[in-house]
Amino acid sequence: MANTFTQIYIHIVFSVKGRQNLIEKKWKDELHKYICGIINGKDQKAYAIGGMADHIHILVSIKPDIAISDLVRDIKANSSKWMNKKLFGVGKFQWQEGFGAFSYAQSQLDTVINYINNQEQHHQKKSFREEYLDMLQKYNIEYDEKYLFEWIE
Repeated sequence: MANTFTQIYIHIVFSVKGRQNLIEKKWKDELHKYICGIINGKDQKAYAIGGMADHIHILVSIKPDIAISDLVRDIKANSSKWMNKKLFGVGKFQWQEGFGAFSYAQSQLDTVINYINNQEQHHQKKSFREEYLDMLQKYNIEYDEKYLFEWIE
């Protein structure tokens, strides 16, 4: 796309199907590196990847030639296959349907990266449900409870 100049930063959030705690610490970094490879393979850039055993946060910059939903679909499909190989038949790994995507300005990147990199400390004070609902409210996103993630209380 000649003469097209963009700067689009998106914070993507999605969870493990059924909110199962399947992202173990022993291979979490490997999973994050694998997802980073998927993003780079799509000619996009990952700035931060973090999360907990049941969900993930990714900050990316995207070019205008890719739909966010296509990028997330590819991340989920390829990382699910990778995780199923890692689980060695212990269970079937799947990401839950849907995702959250929130845009940020360049001036906010340090704050978002810090937030993503400190998920363990953040979730000592707030559940994923509270975190996600806060994000939806902060961005004034209307939602129907029946289409939100399956919550484990």
